[in-house]
Amino acid sequence: MLVDSHCHLDYLEKDEDLDEVVARAHRAGVGTLLTICTKLSEFGTVRAIAERFEGVFCSVGVHPHEAEGEGVRDAARLVELAGHPKVVGLGETGLDFYYEHSPRAAQETSFRAHIEAARATGLPVIVHSRDADEDTVRILQEEHARDPFGAVIHCFTAGPELARAALDLGFYISLAGIVTFKKAEALCETVRQVPLERLLVETDAPYLAPVPKRGKRNEPAFVVHTAEKLAEIKGVTADELARVTTENFHRLFAKAGA
Repeated sequence: MLVDSHCHLDYLEKDEDLDEVVARAHRAGVGTLLTICTKLSEFGTVRAIAERFEGVFCSVGVHPHEAEGEGVRDAARLVELAGHPKVVGLGETGLDFYYEHSPRAAQETSFRAHIEAARATGLPVIVHSRDADEDTVRILQEEHARDPFGAVIHCFTAGPELARAALDLGFYISLAGIVTFKKAEALCETVRQVPLERLLVETDAPYLAPVPKRGKRNEPAFVVHTAEKLAEIKGVTADELARVTTENFHRLFAKAGA
């Protein structure tokens, strides 16, 4: 069974077919889904979806896009909400300097607060980084040196420098549908250098549908296509890729198997 380690089921619910979306994922061999929180004001909806479905877990956090309006300055509220049995991670959080919907300083403050919450709870941080590799590495290294924590770089699209830095800190790297795109040669080359034992797969649904579903609304069932591409890149069978990435997920998000 595969795991979709990062999707947004609350966004999919707006299409009023979420029950069938989850059922299709299970029929496709995707046994576990992690639905991601991007705003604390919407956490109740995200949590309710996780409570509703077997095999669905959730995170709590604030996307860097929302750091100005909803960003957190300390860990207290995150720690409180993370006590729910279905909450298995903190985020997604991090830095996005491509859109810069929130000031960089607000993004960094919120990012560090999520890391503080990760230490307090023992849950991993789900890191979003776009056009911010240098600052992402700086913050992760500074915080990890202060006190270690677990993390995954989600929807990884960066180069080998961020990959090496993440691996050196013991973090995981998660690949979404972008790795299946024709112009993803550089990304594929970076992935070849990442140990299989540090890889996760995700959809980031409803965004970034993989080939051959590109252009359609993405959904967790489509993670099988990303997994097939990763198996090809790593030179292993699809079954081996599924087994190892599922083990990796449960090692990082240990609360999901508790």
